[in-house]
Amino acid sequence: MARGVKQPLRVMVLANAECVPPEDHDELPPKQREQYRTEADVMGALQALGHHVYVVPLDDELSVLRRAIEVVKPDVAFNLIEEFHGTAIYDQNVVSYLELMKVPYTGCNPRGLVLGRDKALSKKILSYHRIRVPRFGVFRTGQTVSKPRGLAFPLIVKSLTEDASAGIAEASVVQSEEKLAERVEFVHQNLGTHAIVEEYIDGRETYVGLLGHHRLRALPTWELFMDNLRPAAPRIFTLRAKWDTQFQREHGFRIGPAIGFGPEQEQRMGRLARRIYRALNLSGYARLDFRLDASGQAYFLEANPNPDLASDAELAQAANAAGMSYQQLIAQILMLGQRSLPA
Repeated sequence: MARGVKQPLRVMVLANAECVPPEDHDELPPKQREQYRTEADVMGALQALGHHVYVVPLDDELSVLRRAIEVVKPDVAFNLIEEFHGTAIYDQNVVSYLELMKVPYTGCNPRGLVLGRDKALSKKILSYHRIRVPRFGVFRTGQTVSKPRGLAFPLIVKSLTEDASAGIAEASVVQSEEKLAERVEFVHQNLGTHAIVEEYIDGRETYVGLLGHHRLRALPTWELFMDNLRPAAPRIFTLRAKWDTQFQREHGFRIGPAIGFGPEQEQRMGRLARRIYRALNLSGYARLDFRLDASGQAYFLEANPNPDLASDAELAQAANAAGMSYQQLIAQILMLGQRSLPA
């Protein structure tokens, strides 16, 4: 048993079926391993901590989960699913099912998933709390597109509910009514979701990771660097930039500690992140995304409940900078999961 583990737990790892690592995962070429990277890292850490790991692949049948609960009798479910039945926002229903079955789980609660996933709803709530957000409008599928009153170009068009940079490309930043209509239609047709249109803030992109339910720990602020973009390119983390490692190297995309952040600015970002986390009813762990304008003012972009937990992802890197090893991070998330069920 790993040092520091008092008693091994029966941990049921929930993962989307296509992301469950095959037995020969370690022998695959790096590009093929990418699909299973997070799941393999988390499972490896749990095993190294001395826990008994049972993987449950989920697709579109809750009966699979029910049978697994009956057979495994888990102490806690480690939730790594990103969608259910091919729909991102259905992950909240799987977590609700775990609560109904009285199974503790890692990560965010159902209400926090609802509020955090909806980029417009989260901004409305935070506007009420006087937290800066970009001005925005929403175009539902089938709705006629024209620039919302009060918004100024350039605008950025995103899916209302998808994450992981889905649908984000240079063409997402638009400068005219014609391009706005084209990109909204692209989101409707290709992602099958409503579209949110925000005023584009040309500035630094930063991330703050948090851990906890009530007592929150904010991790050091991390920043997205784009060193080799051509001058006219918008400074955004496109889908290709997020997942294509060769593209990242060619264009200088990298993530690291925010430059020039002293203790006072870190404290301000931590306080702001905690306010947002609580206002959106998040729990377990999350990553909050911000843009800093030319004057250094932080604008909330979106919340990422249950963000990527790969050992080299933003959350793990920031935790490491705060003195937590990857195994310690996974152990902390697991401990929080054991305390997840409503009182």
